[in-house]
Amino acid sequence: MTPPVQPEIAATASPVEASQLAALLQHAGLSRLDQTGWIRVTGGDRVRWLNGMVTNSVQQLQSGHGAYNFFLNAQGRIQGDAIVFAQPESLLIETTSTQISTLLAFLDRFIIMDDVELADTTQSRSGILVAGPASSSLLAEIGLKIENLGPLSTQTISWDGATVTVIHAYSPLVPRFELWIDLQYADKLVDALRRAGTSLCGPQALEWLRILEGTPRYGTDIRDRDLPQETGQARALHFNKGCYLGQEIVERIRSRGNVHRTFTAFQLEKELPATPSTMLEADGKQVGELTSVAAIPLYASGLENIQLGLGYIRREVLDRNLPIHYLGGIAIPISLPFFAAAPSASRDASETERA
Repeated sequence: MTPPVQPEIAATASPVEASQLAALLQHAGLSRLDQTGWIRVTGGDRVRWLNGMVTNSVQQLQSGHGAYNFFLNAQGRIQGDAIVFAQPESLLIETTSTQISTLLAFLDRFIIMDDVELADTTQSRSGILVAGPASSSLLAEIGLKIENLGPLSTQTISWDGATVTVIHAYSPLVPRFELWIDLQYADKLVDALRRAGTSLCGPQALEWLRILEGTPRYGTDIRDRDLPQETGQARALHFNKGCYLGQEIVERIRSRGNVHRTFTAFQLEKELPATPSTMLEADGKQVGELTSVAAIPLYASGLENIQLGLGYIRREVLDRNLPIHYLGGIAIPISLPFFAAAPSASRDASETERA
């Protein structure tokens, strides 16, 4: 699978990119969802069949609600990730556009005598991300009033002659909302959001936000050799849903108590690694790796640049509190989301979401 294009690692940030990150953390930022793809699953057997293909429960989803999932092979290795949403007559799989062709081929192999059809519907609608503490109030200002929209839930709203589907996206640090609309109305919606005060944000600012959140990306932080419990994404797993592909390995790991390594975040001191694929060492041994790294400008939050990394580390290193090194620097394990980057209101919102 081809990983998504990553912004270049830079030790210093441009003022424009820093201001975009400040908007995401303190007000509201806007970006086109050009790297998002959709697969529509239809047919009378769709719920039973897809429930047997993913790690979370599809059968328990109510219409308009979604759940984060992994796709595994028989060895329990992660072959992709996605959010599955239930609709009255279909299931919708939302993932990165780079995963669409691979997932279609992977899933199609397991349709035998099932009444199931798959279709790539990526080009049918245009997506817009609005993220930041002021997102919901700005949406209401332009006529998209969201009432009691829970995490990974959808709401369909009529707006200026068009139909907008609003998704309350995964929001570990600041509120995130996706707006999906017919292509012909997308520019009009973007213009309305810009007039309301959202800031247009590029991929670098969104990458910094992702790392501050501690959210792994498939193809970068999660690879096809990784096991579900190694990623720390408990939100992707359901242990009482019934059988699915790769379940035996997941249950075996669960019964043994833990995996040997885990996904975590690090504060990086001294030199920033030139590439994210940097090995971590402790006691003279290789004990982990960095998968994402960045020097993140937090001037607007009253802080200086912070160097953060995401990656994997052996659990015994954390248990023994051993010093961790990489070529040119020191990696200190920390907890994410990095709440100091965002206003306290954002922390309250994200804590409420996780409750």
